[in-house]
Amino acid sequence: MAPDQPIPIVGGTGALGAGLALRWARAGAAIAIGSRSTERAEEAAARIREAAPGAAVEGLVNEDAARRAEIVFLTVPFRAQSENLNNLREALRPGQILVDCTVPLAAAVSGRATRSLGVWQGSAAQQAQEMVPEGVTVVAALHTVGAPTLADADLELDEDVLVCGDRKADKARVARLIELIPGLRAVNAGPLETARIVEQLTPLLISVNSRYKAHAGIRLTGLPEGDHWA
Repeated sequence: MAPDQPIPIVGGTGALGAGLALRWARAGAAIAIGSRSTERAEEAAARIREAAPGAAVEGLVNEDAARRAEIVFLTVPFRAQSENLNNLREALRPGQILVDCTVPLAAAVSGRATRSLGVWQGSAAQQAQEMVPEGVTVVAALHTVGAPTLADADLELDEDVLVCGDRKADKARVARLIELIPGLRAVNAGPLETARIVEQLTPLLISVNSRYKAHAGIRLTGLPEGDHWA
């Protein structure tokens, strides 16, 4: 992604999107917060600017946010994924990467957050790949980083982010953005179909964190040191 491009976050007024926006803004990245409502997007952007003085944060409707850069993050609940992707059909263009952070939790249909829903395509990320315009690539990431942890800027992160996608070059570009946030390490978790496994870790972590009253994340041991994406 070009240095002058912001990081667009579709659904940036939600818990995960707002937490990511805060962390990226504090790291010096420009942010384009997307929402269905311009007013809500601008209010969220103002809160981020207040928490990260001097940050370049703008609030836009989702479609305009998605046009702002080559890599777009989708951070909406599963129940809103299809609607948002349908609304983005005219905004997304060939060559873009859509980073899908969606988790098919049963809470989307008034079930329990510790249970997952079956997705016909195999995973929410694979469903997204079917729905985006031709030429747009989907990468799955950020399923195991908790929104409450991101939102508390005083907490130090020390977690791995499992990144799934069919081209290493695409995953590497996404990894560079993820690793702008101190304490996050992006790990190559394989092709997009592996997202069906990674997405299941979210309800598992919700269950563990509820039981221990904690905000635990994922950390893989034994990986080699150095730049995994070189």
